[in-house]
Amino acid sequence: MSDSTPDIGTLPVPTLGRIVLYTLSQADVDQILCRRVDRRSISERVRCGAWPYGAQAHIGSDVHAGDVYPMIIVRVWGRAPTSAVNGQVFLDGSDVLWVTSVTAGVGHGSFSWPGSERHGSHLPPRRD
Repeated sequence: MSDSTPDIGTLPVPTLGRIVLYTLSQADVDQILCRRVDRRSISERVRCGAWPYGAQAHIGSDVHAGDVYPMIIVRVWGRAPTSAVNGQVFLDGSDVLWVTSVTAGVGHGSFSWPGSERHGSHLPPRRD
């Protein structure tokens, strides 16, 4: 859930199909990395027969807690601006992340609306 909630008077009511911006938590990152493999790992497994026939490989760019990705709302739990939602987070890779019961907020594991002050620039954080 979010670290804090913005003024609900300024928030839209979440609705099915809306695209919002989701901020990854460390638990999200751990879940994503648990499913992902790299090309070298896949090649080695295929060569030795350890890659199951028809298995889906999840490959993608590095992810970090605090990274922001688009999320489509697939379920809404209420009719208020503070209602929790389920969504599919579109990662930069061959996979998506299903998140449940997340709310609008400003912390990791929450979503915000495009164009909000929090994500006005949509630029990723610098990794020096």
